[in-house]
Amino acid sequence: MAIVKASSADIDLLARLLRAEAEGEGEQGMMMVGNVGINRLRANCSDFKGLRTIPDMVYQPHAFEATTKGYFYQRARESEKRLARRAINGERLWPSKYSLWYFRPPGDCPPTWYNQPHVGRYKLHCFYEPTAQECGNVYNTF
Repeated sequence: MAIVKASSADIDLLARLLRAEAEGEGEQGMMMVGNVGINRLRANCSDFKGLRTIPDMVYQPHAFEATTKGYFYQRARESEKRLARRAINGERLWPSKYSLWYFRPPGDCPPTWYNQPHVGRYKLHCFYEPTAQECGNVYNTF
């Protein structure tokens, strides 16, 4: 059961984002990108207030570097579509389980990013989750 509304075009869009942002980190890394995106839709807080749809989240200005690169505009493959559906259906992996931010630093993960604590790293990406006081919706179960 989907935790956010998603048409087939939304699934394709999210799948393209997963691939462009984290293909080199394998299925688990791409799934974590999907987790962050879905968390941003559910959170409705911080920089992510008012995001209601997958296109809102994907094309939010300055949110994902991949949307400005040509690689993002490749066709979605079935393997990434499956991952997108899993994220849309609520499957979440640590350290992205409640994260709203991730990035790929040239070295170690900084202890905070956008004033949020570092919660873990997967391969080259560092993940950061908000406090429950700031963004409690991300911690709600579905």
